[in-house]
Amino acid sequence: MPDIKFLKGVGPAKAVLFNGLDIYTISDLLHYYPRDYQDRRPHAPMSDFKKPENICVLAAVINTQIIPTRYLTVFKAFLQDDKKQIYEAVWFKQRSRHFDPFAVIKRDFKPGAKIWVIGRGEDKSSFSSRVINVEEYYPADAPDVKIHAGGLTPLYSLTQGLTNRFFRSSVAGAIKKYLDEEKEILPPALTQKRKLLSIKQALYAIHFPSSLAELETARRRMVYEEFLLMTTAWHIKQKQGRQIVKNHAYEIKKTLLSPFKNLLGFNFTAAQIKVINEIFSDLKKNKPMTRLLQGDVGSGKTVVAVCAMLLAVENGFQAAFMAPTEILAAQHFITIQKYIKDLGIKIELLTSKTPAKTKKKILENLADGKIDILIGTHALIEDNVKFKNLTFIVIDEQHRFGVKQRAKLRAKAKDIDMLSMTATPIPRTFALAFYGDLDVSTIDALPPARSPIKTMQAGESEAFKIVQSEINKGRQAYIVYPLIDESDKVELKAVTAEFEHLKKLLPQYNIAMIHGAMKSAQKQKVMEDFLSRKIDILAATPVIEVGIDVKNATVMIIQNAERFGLASLHQLRGRVGRGEFESCCVLISKQQSVLSAQRIKTICSTSDGFKIGEKDLEIRGPGEILGTRQSGELDFKAGDVVKDREVLKWAVEDRDFLLRGDPKLLKPENGLFKKRIIELYQKQWNLLDVG
Repeated sequence: MPDIKFLKGVGPAKAVLFNGLDIYTISDLLHYYPRDYQDRRPHAPMSDFKKPENICVLAAVINTQIIPTRYLTVFKAFLQDDKKQIYEAVWFKQRSRHFDPFAVIKRDFKPGAKIWVIGRGEDKSSFSSRVINVEEYYPADAPDVKIHAGGLTPLYSLTQGLTNRFFRSSVAGAIKKYLDEEKEILPPALTQKRKLLSIKQALYAIHFPSSLAELETARRRMVYEEFLLMTTAWHIKQKQGRQIVKNHAYEIKKTLLSPFKNLLGFNFTAAQIKVINEIFSDLKKNKPMTRLLQGDVGSGKTVVAVCAMLLAVENGFQAAFMAPTEILAAQHFITIQKYIKDLGIKIELLTSKTPAKTKKKILENLADGKIDILIGTHALIEDNVKFKNLTFIVIDEQHRFGVKQRAKLRAKAKDIDMLSMTATPIPRTFALAFYGDLDVSTIDALPPARSPIKTMQAGESEAFKIVQSEINKGRQAYIVYPLIDESDKVELKAVTAEFEHLKKLLPQYNIAMIHGAMKSAQKQKVMEDFLSRKIDILAATPVIEVGIDVKNATVMIIQNAERFGLASLHQLRGRVGRGEFESCCVLISKQQSVLSAQRIKTICSTSDGFKIGEKDLEIRGPGEILGTRQSGELDFKAGDVVKDREVLKWAVEDRDFLLRGDPKLLKPENGLFKKRIIELYQKQWNLLDVG
């Protein structure tokens, strides 16, 4: 279709504003859907005037009145509708000596003229007349009145310089002249199967629906198209990946795995054994492994990952483990080092804070193959990090990395095996839709020694009594704050200020502080001291959200809990209850929005990570949870994978049906659908990884 600048009324200058909305062609404009709709059918019952909502009336002008004030001029138009109801339409404009601010309005509001008036109803409306602060108006005989008033009127997300009135007119002009040029890309068999509108019917109705039912039918068709394109793209990419034959192989030699198991000091759960067997089975195949391991906080994912890394190492290969934060990487390093300390394995930690001299030595040894396992943060994906024979990578908390970052780590070696891990369970429908044939392993049971965690809301004094009671029993506590330093902009607790307050309030206890801005050595020292019980209370930011494993800690206090996401609250809570002692998590919150109240209610009512994952998906959307927010893969124009999960199921079913009959989409009826996939995703083929 033509460039947007050639649309009547747009031109080169306005086209720049459209380009700012990613609208470059007239087809882009047709596919730029409304963000909302306003009911502008004439109704305006008296009750509507009790609320500050938009009112739309069609009425005839009786007379007008101008009221000058010191700074403003008020223009009033008195109107009457077919039911003899009187309306008082009001405008306020700044006074001017040089021109009449109401010249156009006076011209349009001549006695007897019929006008559509849209505005906000005033509470002060009386029985005899109803006041409307006018926002838009349209003469009833205006040629384009039907697109602005009298029905369900579209509202668009716009940039400065564009108005909804102008944008609606542009869309209407594009539909009138160019809609017939829009091609149907969906295979006919699928549109018939799902009884979907044609693309032309759907585009017209999504902009200018005649009813709510028609709008929903149109939206469902566009949602289906988006989902089918996306899920088919992912599936094809996964299939392509599975055609690769890797040039390395693993054999279970047990030279490291058996001693490791004997040195652990505990037995694997049945769920862990099942998952280890699934991973090992994958690794022994001649195709690169792409597996997602999901398990609730504290379910034992790390020890499973260690088993897989040891299989690589006992076969003479290297393994890498990437974590999203420095403190988590350091904690994993300490934990894994403890697990394998007597096995003669060389393990190192690499983060952005690693001293230059140490880093240089690590990089040299890594390239020479003298390091077996490298644990680190984003520092692992830097160009100067080169492995000698890397075959296996683990990505922890995979959703915290962008697609490009994950792809860059995979590019460190050819045909790499990858295990992604998450504590935010992904519902099966979404895993199927957006990870194609990705294999998902789930640890669905906690180790038997783990004690349940009681979660509650309480005031600060009650929370501190619980802390003191637990410490007096020999236990330890975390107190988490949302900020490092105090801010003038928000009234939130900050760890640096509260640390000083805590020392005065509870002088009898050893209290330490940890946050992300501290030096690595400081943080490591604090963690080690807390682990060895030299510290009673650890005041922290959410930097401790994942990876900290202190079995003696039994109390977690979260200040300003209303400011934390559901997944963060669940992760933070998971820092306690890691031993055999009863544990609790106390949430202290202030003004709660509807969403924050929902989050807190959920976290207090369940400790089931799958239920929390489902709720989190509803609240936050899939981008954060599936780890695709940073690259825009799930920026659907019409669809919402939570609200439209039924349509998502259709798309997954129909994708499988379509590709069974035409795996490479070579049939003529699938040609335009394939072309659209290539247009949308060609540049991302190398990024559409499995995690």
